[in-house]
Amino acid sequence: MDMYPLYNSIRIALISTAIVLVLGIVAADLVVRLPRFVKGILDSLFTLPLVLPPTVVGYLLLLLLGPKRVIGRWFLETFGLRLTMNWWSAVFATSVIIFPLMYRTSRGAFEAFDRTYEQAGQTLGLGKAYIFFRIVLPCCRTGIIAGVILSFARALGEYGATMMISGYTPFRTATISTTVYQLWRTDNDALAAKWVLINIAISTVVLLAINLVEGRGKRIPGKERS
Repeated sequence: MDMYPLYNSIRIALISTAIVLVLGIVAADLVVRLPRFVKGILDSLFTLPLVLPPTVVGYLLLLLLGPKRVIGRWFLETFGLRLTMNWWSAVFATSVIIFPLMYRTSRGAFEAFDRTYEQAGQTLGLGKAYIFFRIVLPCCRTGIIAGVILSFARALGEYGATMMISGYTPFRTATISTTVYQLWRTDNDALAAKWVLINIAISTVVLLAINLVEGRGKRIPGKERS
């Protein structure tokens, strides 16, 4: 059994999750501090990939990164680099798809954060960077970790946008999801079922991890010793 689809899926999911971890936190921290009207506009824009069909997201990415489009043609002519139909092209697709998950969980954590801690740090003369990394992020870590796990799970099972921008080539761009489709299309149901079971097993572990993280986040310190 060729394990490349599993390796490639995990590789793509890890890279895209790392990307949206940074972008999602930055975007969430920015939005919660903005006026209501501007916040509403940006929130809708950042959440849009969550409600769009993945194939539409893939099509829009092709319009931007395709070899005959401005960005894609420039990369191809300047660096000889084709931005589509490679394994790492799927990183673009999965990053866009999972960004709203990371953004919304981080935003929820930041909105629940007690800003008096931040104000107390300011009165003590602490810098903004110190307050953010040593006070805000540690207090919001439960929501952020849950967002990371959820984003990774979604990236691992992404199909529509990935298929549009990376396609399916064995040992090059194949992922679990695209492999299941190709096996089904070629009537290889037995092998397709094995990949489905692998995907279900990974998803189950991820959901258990989310529940564990959320359970720890809800513990009341004063009652843990009782």
